[in-house]
Amino acid sequence: MRPMPNSPRNTPLRGFFAALLIGWIVLAGAGVLYAKFKGIPGWAAWPLLAAFLVEFPFYLVPAFPDLRERLTGRNLTGYLVISAILPYLVCCMGAARFEWAGLLRVAALALAMGLWYVVLPAIAAVDLAFLALFPAVLLGGYFQTIYLPLYPGVKNELAFLGHFMLIQMTIIVLMAGRQVKDTGYGFIPTSREWRIGAVHYLYFLVLGLPLALALNAVRFKTPAPAWSIVATFLGFLLVASLSEEFLVRGVLQQWVENWTASRTAALVITSVVFGLVHIGFGGKFPNWKWVGVATILGWCCGHARNQAGGIRAGVVTHALAVATWRGFFA
Repeated sequence: MRPMPNSPRNTPLRGFFAALLIGWIVLAGAGVLYAKFKGIPGWAAWPLLAAFLVEFPFYLVPAFPDLRERLTGRNLTGYLVISAILPYLVCCMGAARFEWAGLLRVAALALAMGLWYVVLPAIAAVDLAFLALFPAVLLGGYFQTIYLPLYPGVKNELAFLGHFMLIQMTIIVLMAGRQVKDTGYGFIPTSREWRIGAVHYLYFLVLGLPLALALNAVRFKTPAPAWSIVATFLGFLLVASLSEEFLVRGVLQQWVENWTASRTAALVITSVVFGLVHIGFGGKFPNWKWVGVATILGWCCGHARNQAGGIRAGVVTHALAVATWRGFFA
């Protein structure tokens, strides 16, 4: 959500609480429907849903500059530890098994991230290592050692709770700890960003889709229900694509621009990096087909970011591409 003007009638805090209330209502409704659709029993579903609701305020904070600015300095580490421990304890009330080792692991991760730029200098090698921490934690199965399901049917959902937590911690550390240049981070694109994002999505359809079909990286399938396509788009727009575009286009591309003094070089390099991140996509390694397709998508998203002056246009492109793939291709 775009930051709101600071005025007596419309303070940033009021905007935050308005977004929080709306988000809680939407998440609660979606969570109940999801649990019924998946057949998850209430004793496992309710603690898991409560854990997501507890984590959600922390996820919102980076989009509100006046709030995240209060987390600079020593306040950040304690904030991260609380944001990691609280959801873990809540989900252990029925969805996951509590273990002291799990509590220590989740706290250790938060401490490591919170102290990263306190202990280490803000230089290129340290910055790249911090960005590499995000995929390393996810691909290394770190959360599978923390969130131990009491009901096997919520294993993936518990892992995503960890992913959700990692997203907000990574973003707030880079914004409040590393103090990266403003990337246009926020949940609601402007009309201009929607337009630029949609145009670059069409670029991807022209460039990337024929390549994906020619390489047999995707194939047509019976279209998914409309509600599923819309839900996928919104989920990626507000979470997955937003976080990836922030890290790759908002942070890494910006850093490479500074290091190379070339916007073109930065666009090419980060597009290739984005493609290589998908080298293990679909459980196949090396999956060079998806590397090629993802590189083109990365270029479209990065070019949208350059044209719009912020990441939200690229988020629109990214989310539309994923919704199209999941809705019409296998």
